[in-house]
Amino acid sequence: MARILLIEDSPTDTAVLTQLLQRNGHEVFAAGSAEDGIEAARRERPDLVMMDVVLPGMNGFQATRALSRDEQTKQIPVLIVSTKGMETDRAWGMRQGARDYIVKPPREDDLIARIKELLDK
Repeated sequence: MARILLIEDSPTDTAVLTQLLQRNGHEVFAAGSAEDGIEAARRERPDLVMMDVVLPGMNGFQATRALSRDEQTKQIPVLIVSTKGMETDRAWGMRQGARDYIVKPPREDDLIARIKELLDK
């Protein structure tokens, strides 16, 4: 299916989301910080980036903005997956360049459907 970069600092969330994505046929590689994730996106050119918001150092909103404005990575869709569930968080994430926003913990069928939709665009 797709090569997905997971930018997530929680080892538990990384393990759960990686298993979910692999179970649905995706190849997953992870970064534990926004800075490492940006470098990985430039180097690996994934099909999609799944971005947490609450990260050490640079937050996910800042990283999404950086990826969406970088010539090397702006074509890669960013899906924010965060515990921050307020409508203002979603709106802000979309303004930073995210293509979609989903609140943790995501339902597997919903997450997979949204990923498919983003990859089909």
